[in-house]
Amino acid sequence: MADIETDPQISEGTPNVDVDMGEGEGGAGQEETGLPEIEPEKEKRVTFLDFLKSPIVAIDIGTGEDQTTLHAHQDMLIKSPYFAEICANFSEGETDRRISLPHDNLTATGSVLEYLYNDEYFPRRLSPGHKSSEVETDPSIPLPDNNGESLLRHARVYTLADKFRLPALKSLAHSKISKTQSNAKGEIAYARFVYKETSAEDKTIRKPVAAFWATRSHVLRHQAEDEFRAMCLEFPQFGFDVLSLVLDKQEKTGAPRGEASVNVPVSGRKRARVSQG
Repeated sequence: MADIETDPQISEGTPNVDVDMGEGEGGAGQEETGLPEIEPEKEKRVTFLDFLKSPIVAIDIGTGEDQTTLHAHQDMLIKSPYFAEICANFSEGETDRRISLPHDNLTATGSVLEYLYNDEYFPRRLSPGHKSSEVETDPSIPLPDNNGESLLRHARVYTLADKFRLPALKSLAHSKISKTQSNAKGEIAYARFVYKETSAEDKTIRKPVAAFWATRSHVLRHQAEDEFRAMCLEFPQFGFDVLSLVLDKQEKTGAPRGEASVNVPVSGRKRARVSQG
C-alpha cells in the first residue's frame, strides 16, 4: 500500500483526513468506551411464598349472629379487581384490614377464596384442566337432591364470580352446572335462584334454564307440579320465557299444538341432566 503522504491521488489541497473513523469522535468505535454493558433488569418471579408474606385481610360474611369471619392473604385477594379496589384503600402498615360482605353466601365465598388460592374449588373436576370433565361427588348432599343443592352450589359461585369480576371462575362454575345431576324439584329450586339472582340479559345460565324447561316440562312438571306452578306465579318472566320458546318452535315447524313441547330445542347446557326420580 502506498504511503498516504506521497499518494499521487491526493492533492496538496486535500485536507488531512483521518481515515480510521473507528477511533474518531462520533465513529463506530464509540461503543467501545470501556464502560460495562448494562443488562436489562430481569423480572422478579413471584412465588407462592411471596403471596403468603402479604398482609392478612379479614372478610366478614353475613350479619349479626350469623356473621362469620374468614381470612385471606391480600395478594391472593387482589387477583379479583373487586377486592383489589378495596385493598387499595388500606394504608401502608395498617393492621386491621377488613372487608364486609353482609349479603353473600358463606359457602360460595369460601369456594371463591379456594379458587383464588388453587384455581379450583370443591367439588373438583376429575380431570383437572378439562372443562368437559366430570365433577367429583359431594357426599354431604343427599340423594335425591330435592333442594337442588348441587346445582345451587355452583350457581352461587357463578353469581359471586360475576360480582368479583372473575370471568375464568364464572366459566368454571358454568361448566360444573352442566355436569351436575338433579331431579325436577332440584331443577325448580335452581331455576328460582337463577331468575332471582341474575339479570334478564344473562345468556350463560339464565337462558338455558328456560330452554331446559321448555324442552322437558311436559315430563318434569308432573314430577313437581306444585313447585312448577309456584315458580310460574313467583316469576312470571320464567313462564313467559318457557312459553315463548314452545310457541316459537311451533311457528317454525308448524307442528300440532300437542307436539310442540316435545320438539323444542334443547337447552344451551352441554348435555341433558338425568332425572334422579
